[in-house]
Amino acid sequence: MKKTMKQKLDQPKPFTPGLSKAAVRQHAYELFRDKLPDHPLTIEDWVLAEKDLANSMEAEESD
Repeated sequence: MKKTMKQKLDQPKPFTPGLSKAAVRQHAYELFRDKLPDHPLTIEDWVLAEKDLANSMEAEESD
């Protein structure tokens, strides 16, 4: 039986202006708490966390 291991990737640089890696990292760890520490976060996880953080910050500003 083959086992595929996902390789741990470094966190990508945020593409949203005004967001730091640390802010995205904290939000990602809050979003994917159930996935960690057994499975490393993928690029898709990082992008999803960044988009979610940007949307929540935008929603707070419009209130």
